[in-house]
Amino acid sequence: MANFDKLQVLQKMQQTGLVPVFYHSDAEVAKQVIKACYEGGVRTFEFTNRGDFAHEVFAECVRFAAIECPELALGVGSIVDAPTAALYMQLGACFVVGPLLNPEVARVCNRRLVLYCPGCGTVSEISTAQELGCDLTKIFPGDVYGPAFVRGLMAPCPWSKIMVTGGVSPDKENLTAWFHAGVFCVGMGSKLFPKDRVQARDWQYITDQCRRSLEYIAEQR
Repeated sequence: MANFDKLQVLQKMQQTGLVPVFYHSDAEVAKQVIKACYEGGVRTFEFTNRGDFAHEVFAECVRFAAIECPELALGVGSIVDAPTAALYMQLGACFVVGPLLNPEVARVCNRRLVLYCPGCGTVSEISTAQELGCDLTKIFPGDVYGPAFVRGLMAPCPWSKIMVTGGVSPDKENLTAWFHAGVFCVGMGSKLFPKDRVQARDWQYITDQCRRSLEYIAEQR
């Protein structure tokens, strides 16, 4: 059962503007990354469904976050089908993100009032997702479309809430471009978590990266 409902998750995403995206097969590493992000001000975190037994790692992270990061909405990403979405919701996922739009995932999430953010590549696809009850849609991969796509979309469809993932980096110029274009929030993965820093267990680096990114985002609002 999710600790936070759809409206609470959307509010957290809007307030911070940043959703870290991360996966690791070692639950202890994943926990420390989550904690480092939380200490940097992050309040929503997307654990990627990648690799064997990823759901078991996620379950451990949910239990950990409930104690160590009580205000964190922990969600799951890379979901392409309804059964997998249901599995993660049973484990406590507060939101579900996918690289594509699957109406069956929308239905199973809506049944529990869990936020579903599908990956979309056209204005028509975004409109279809909105008709299916998706309050937030994801532009993916963002580096293919760029801020100009978001700006063009927002002109005729200003009610849209857009998260962009892929091509987002924790530097001021990049974040400024996306938020000036009108994104609701951004998802950030590998550029927020360099492999060498994770391998070195440099959790303070991750905390500092998150804190700076949130400061840059706040300046644009």
